[in-house]
Amino acid sequence: MSDVEDAITRAYRDEWARVVAGLTRRFGNLDLAEEAAAEAFATAVARWPADGVPPIPGAWLTTTANRKAIDRLRRENRRDAKHKEALMVSDNTPPESIGAIDDDRLRLIFTCCHPALAMEARVALTLRMIAGLTVPEIARAFIVPESTMGQRITRAKAKIKAARIPYRVPSAADLPDRVSAVLAVLFLVFNEGYMATGPDTGPVRADLTAEAIRLTRLVRDLMPEDGEVTGLLALMLLTEARSTARISVDGELIPLDEQDRGAWNPVLIAEGHRLVRERLAAAATGEVPGRYQILAAIGAVHTSARDIRDTDWSQILALYDQLVNVDPSPIIALNRAVAVAELDGPDVALATVDRLEKGLNGYHAFHATRADLLRRLGRTQDARAAYDEAIDLAGNTAETANLTRRRDQLQ
Repeated sequence: MSDVEDAITRAYRDEWARVVAGLTRRFGNLDLAEEAAAEAFATAVARWPADGVPPIPGAWLTTTANRKAIDRLRRENRRDAKHKEALMVSDNTPPESIGAIDDDRLRLIFTCCHPALAMEARVALTLRMIAGLTVPEIARAFIVPESTMGQRITRAKAKIKAARIPYRVPSAADLPDRVSAVLAVLFLVFNEGYMATGPDTGPVRADLTAEAIRLTRLVRDLMPEDGEVTGLLALMLLTEARSTARISVDGELIPLDEQDRGAWNPVLIAEGHRLVRERLAAAATGEVPGRYQILAAIGAVHTSARDIRDTDWSQILALYDQLVNVDPSPIIALNRAVAVAELDGPDVALATVDRLEKGLNGYHAFHATRADLLRRLGRTQDARAAYDEAIDLAGNTAETANLTRRRDQLQ
């Protein structure tokens, strides 16, 4: 990759959400914002190799995108008052008050996560507009066809436009009803960064995990008493703490049981553990923990063990049993089976996993987990077939490398 290509890739990663959010604030139209931003990046691809990378790429992209948006409005004759166009060109009006936190991206998240939209549409739209994920990347995250995801995003933007959904952080009274969708989005953004699914990206996208953590901290500033917000932040921190030990120098995923725990980030672990203890204290007073708090508690058990042999699997299984009651999804059941395998053996876990096939047959982790259990049971041919399925479905390059090595080591 040339220096210019690298600069364009970096600008897309760093500036996409900022440009889209700024355009949305200014023009109040998600379609226009996305299209103008895309045109600005296309112009960068065409001009930067000849003209050179501008000193401040983000400013160049913002200016170019604004001009593209104005040109588009003029062409489409969507503004009948000339003074409005002039106002947009100069844009000298002071920014309106936007509440407790002045962050365009956070406002855009709450807009995309409006209750008028279906939950899946909220998450998909925000992943596209905020995280800059492509439609294929989002489709893989949801385990649905790309065409289905493209239609879902288009319909969501049309609904926002038709319903005149405002672009702002909701009032304090509305926050509790709006935050669950926002947390779901932030968790998916974090997961995409922690285990990037695109074959044309690196195995880890640190920009996405950092942005998800940053935005979750902003939401926690808005709602410090919300246990799920705190739980999600703790979960992200405890997961991110292990990132430095997850990928080998050869670009292969290192499973949890093989990681150098001395390479884990102690600062992030300490903060995550502190937040988990905060929620445990709340639970002791009668507050019922939600999904993210329980997942964070599981993360705290893992990060408390100095060696994989010190892991308290009984506590982890108890937490998963609690989690299944809150979130009875097949993915949670699959993760619970891993703990079952450690306590009751791979044959017991395999029986559980096999019952999940109908719902998870298109999910690579289902086949990877099954392959590992079959390997431990000595069923080599079945394990090899399951690894093949997992490799075909896995989009992460590091994970594919690990699955391939495990398959090739079978005798």
